[in-house]
Amino acid sequence: MASFEALLFDLDGTLLDTAKDLVQSGHAVREAMALAPLSDARVLSFVGKGAERFVHRLLTDDLDGDAKPDVHAQGMNCFDSVYEQYNGCWAKPFEGVIEGLERLHVANVPMAVVTNKAQSFTEALLERSNLNQYFRFAIGGDAIAHKKPHPQPLLEAARRLGVSATSVWMLGDSANDAQAARAAGMRVYLLPYGYREGVALEHIPCDGIVQSIDAFAQWTLQSSYRSKAPHGVGGAGTNPALGSDA
Repeated sequence: MASFEALLFDLDGTLLDTAKDLVQSGHAVREAMALAPLSDARVLSFVGKGAERFVHRLLTDDLDGDAKPDVHAQGMNCFDSVYEQYNGCWAKPFEGVIEGLERLHVANVPMAVVTNKAQSFTEALLERSNLNQYFRFAIGGDAIAHKKPHPQPLLEAARRLGVSATSVWMLGDSANDAQAARAAGMRVYLLPYGYREGVALEHIPCDGIVQSIDAFAQWTLQSSYRSKAPHGVGGAGTNPALGSDA
């Protein structure tokens, strides 16, 4: 069975509930660009592929839409200005995140964050939420050439951690995380909450669904994080999820 030497975490929707920060920023951009308001749920469905794609979606009200270059540039300037104010204002760790990270940190498990959020916003958010103490480093969406779902940021994280990509596991909440991890040769576990661009969790192939970061941490420490994978951790549509009552 597989074992791991290090862990990678997504940020928004995995470690932190940043929905209100992002939604309020989206509303502000739409208002500044003289566009009709959208529902909170609609704006939140635009989250996942980084700021550039978020702004395209905000301006077109289309997940696959592309705004005109000059309009998009104006929207990006607006977003950067607004989000600098809102980043972390309402963010809070999901249940079990602090407890789980603390367990893993005490056990000296090497950990890093890989997110599509811009590097400057990522570092500011980790510091503001006091989560930076748990991670060796963070790789933001503009730190290297490609974002998730491309495997490059995950492979770069493994390189910086000094371990083989196949000995790293990814924890996330979306298809971006799952696809990037699979392409990098890593196992991937998903949380049942988060932001998935409207894609149902059961439709995302993964190696397991964990009910919380703390549930995952308790399993790894009980099992020794270099030992075999746990019984009862199932991928989408397969076995019962870790920490569930199934």
